[in-house]
This record gives sequence, structure tokens and C-alpha cells, in this order.
Amino acid sequence: MLDITNTKGAKMCQEVFQIAMSMDLKSVEMQLALQCAPLITGARISNMLMIDSTDESAMRVILRASGISHFRLAARNEKTAFLLFRRSLLEAYLNNSEALDILKKAGYEDFSFGKILLRFKKHYEAYLNDEHKQFPHEMGLLLGYPIEDVRGFIEHNGCGCLYSGYWKVYRNVPLKKKMFEDFEKAKESVIQLLAEDIDMRLILEIYKEEPQQIAV
Repeated sequence: MLDITNTKGAKMCQEVFQIAMSMDLKSVEMQLALQCAPLITGARISNMLMIDSTDESAMRVILRASGISHFRLAARNEKTAFLLFRRSLLEAYLNNSEALDILKKAGYEDFSFGKILLRFKKHYEAYLNDEHKQFPHEMGLLLGYPIEDVRGFIEHNGCGCLYSGYWKVYRNVPLKKKMFEDFEKAKESVIQLLAEDIDMRLILEIYKEEPQQIAV
């Protein structure tokens, strides 16, 4: 069974959980809701998406003209990983001096947006193909995590966090808890819309016109 909990393991509200369990959890639309609802609603600037490789074309059709871009990271064991993002927002975030400093220390030399994506893809594929390769910690930047938490994760090697939810938190726990709650609410909202037979392309259009306030 596919996991429909958040990364800390707390289930969504019981009503929406029951709705989700009655739906096709493997569909592209449902996977977008489960994995990328905060991005869809405008609460985040990027998300990872892992889908069956056979669903790649369907995903591209759904995201066309949505304002959400996609970048293929890796394909393995009949699954394909994508980075989904709102380009102008992620590009601006990566141009922050603190983000650039982390990228420099991770071996990046060309800081144009396209080159950053290509270099990360190379690091990510190398990690997947060789268990001895170091995990590409700069992934947190590509996912739009707060820089303070990305830096904290790197400096503490993933240990000693103050809280763990969608990512490991090293500062400002109350704010991050509120953000995680908002991400769960986003997931519930998108699932409920799908349950009402609203097409994912229309859902994307709705939130394109009236996005939530970006949290990350």
C-alpha cells in the first residue's frame, strides 16, 4: 500500500484519509496530490515527484500551462524522479548569497539556473548508482527548504535536529510546525477536490489564479 502520511508519520484527518483510500492511489493525479499539493496550492516553491515511468507523458500533459515546471532527475526500477517547481521563485531563492555559498561548497561552479539543475542531476544520479557516494545535501536548496535548516543539516550531518517533519528543523520550530500543518491542509484540500471529480488540470488552474502565500 502506498504511504499517504506526511514524512513525520502523522496521518491526515480521518475523513480525508477515508476518501483517499477509496481512490486510485497510483494514478498520476493522486500522486501529484499526495506528493506535491503544497506546490500546487502555492504554499511551496518546489517538490519532488516520484511516479511510474509509464506515467511520465500523462504528467507532462497535466502540468502543461500550469505555471509549474518539471525537470527529470533520474529513472530507476521503473520509477522516475522529477523536480517540480515554480521557476521564477526557485531561481530567485537559489540566487540568495547564502544558498550560493552552500552550492559553492558542494562543488558548483556555474550558477545559472539550468547549470545548477544539471549539476544536481549528476550528483543525484551518482548517489543513486553508488551507495558509497555522499548524499547530495544541496537537495534541500532545490526543494526550497529554509536555508537555516539546510545549513544545519549539513553542519550536523543530519543529526541533532530540534524537530522532524517534511524536513529536519534546526531553528524556529514553531514556525516550521505551522508550515508543516499548512502543507498537510494543502494535501487534504487537493484530495477533496479530486474526490469531487474536479480534473487536476482545473485544480492547477484554480490555484494558478489564486495561489496561497508561499511559505518556502
